[in-house]
Amino acid sequence: MSKASQVSSFKRLRNRYRLVVMNDDTYEEVVTFKLSRISVYIMLSSIFVILVSLTVALVMFTPLKYYIPGYGAASGGMEYRSLKYKVDSLEKQMGHQIRYIDNIRDVLSGDTKVQLDTTILELPKVEISND
Repeated sequence: MSKASQVSSFKRLRNRYRLVVMNDDTYEEVVTFKLSRISVYIMLSSIFVILVSLTVALVMFTPLKYYIPGYGAASGGMEYRSLKYKVDSLEKQMGHQIRYIDNIRDVLSGDTKVQLDTTILELPKVEISND
């Protein structure tokens, strides 16, 4: 970009324009604004920054933050872990109970194959003395 075009673009940003709001029936001027391109850019940027900061403040300092996915109360993580441990222990207990009930059902119906213990135990003889 040449120096002359930079100067002309800065000059265009500083050119003054007039914005007039007129009554359509009487052609009476209701409001008049004197604007430049740079003032419009600054005004729109300021409005954008203010709206973004108000939105962020609204979300941060109100209970709305709990509706954001992935964001929760600090106690929510501990509650989640506690519930997970309880569910795991209940699943384990249910498995034991199901196995127990199945074993009782098999014993009552006579479907069990009993394996006898055929190992011979060699116990030492204990002498009892009569004193």
